[in-house]
Amino acid sequence: MFTTVARSAGKSLSPSSKQWLARHFDDPYVRQRLSHPSQYRSRSAFKLLEIDDRHRRFLRAPDVRAVVDLGAAPGGWSQVVAGFMGWQGERWAQARTKRRSEQGDGLWGLSINAPSEHWSEGAEDANAETEGRGVVIAVDRLRIAPMPGVHTLQADFLAPETAPMVEAIIRAKANPDGRADVILSDMAANATGNRTHDTQDSLDICHAVWDFTRKHLRTAQSIGRKRGGVLLLKHFEHPELQQFRKFYLNPNFHHVLYIKPDSSRSASREGYWLCFGFKGAT
Repeated sequence: MFTTVARSAGKSLSPSSKQWLARHFDDPYVRQRLSHPSQYRSRSAFKLLEIDDRHRRFLRAPDVRAVVDLGAAPGGWSQVVAGFMGWQGERWAQARTKRRSEQGDGLWGLSINAPSEHWSEGAEDANAETEGRGVVIAVDRLRIAPMPGVHTLQADFLAPETAPMVEAIIRAKANPDGRADVILSDMAANATGNRTHDTQDSLDICHAVWDFTRKHLRTAQSIGRKRGGVLLLKHFEHPELQQFRKFYLNPNFHHVLYIKPDSSRSASREGYWLCFGFKGAT
């Protein structure tokens, strides 16, 4: 079925586009996403599921109540985490999306007269189906359709005003210290094909995420678990990135692991650092 669709859709496309379509529809994780009962919004959801399954199910710890998802669009990772935290109901999200579209301007509730350029969607109506615990905060420059348990923020994470907004949301959700239990980053700049430029972009993102992490991640000591306070950080393989790990991650976490999930495409240079047990920035 998927191959037939790819062939019929690709008749008028360039050879490279046809090749991409064929690879896309033959991808087992794309097939799994399309048939999965959870209706995950992105293929990358299976990366997070795989990482969590293989590493003590850190996202399912009962004391995880605040998770920040950076570079979250279209929302697959946030959807996985919200499900682990007991928030359910993609039907609710779809119904609310339809209602917003019919009642407003079709921009996921963004008012034409909004007082700010930043758009945010709360999770206050999520108990329409099943209410869970805590909150997931999803940040991206692109709009993310609403989902139960997730507070979405449309903003550029690299902009200086974004981190204070994320902290304010955490504080407003019964976390008076403004800190998260888990920080996830699947952010990546658009690839240019220039290895030097792309490496620097990845390094810049890692530094920005680390700067946010050292200020807003709970320590293992405050949580009461040696593996508490978790950072999952995407990066592209390069010696300069290994230096980043050496100077910023290794000294500040009890355990730092390099992971390349099976669901990550083999041709990709992407990898993840999974950091357990935040000590507090030194």
